[in-house]
Amino acid sequence: MANPADERSRILGGLVCLGAIAAAALFVAGVLAGSYWALAIPVSAAVLFVLGLVTWIGWTIATVQVEAEGEPLSGTGGAGGATAQEAPKENPRGVR
Repeated sequence: MANPADERSRILGGLVCLGAIAAAALFVAGVLAGSYWALAIPVSAAVLFVLGLVTWIGWTIATVQVEAEGEPLSGTGGAGGATAQEAPKENPRGVR
């Protein structure tokens, strides 16, 4: 016997599929009828969705609080970050 949560998920998934099929049928009917709105509404919705997503990402980046971990970076290595290295220490076992 199936779990009630699984059954509910299957029903919800089926309803989402039926809704998408109905929206696609309306879209195709509008395009075939030569309706400007059949293209304008989905394109506007997609553009607004993408702009909302970009705004959310920007807001998240702007408001995140990061605590620095580890040692502070220091050095005068220039753009590459390379610094003068000390001479390698002698390997007491002679292993390279």
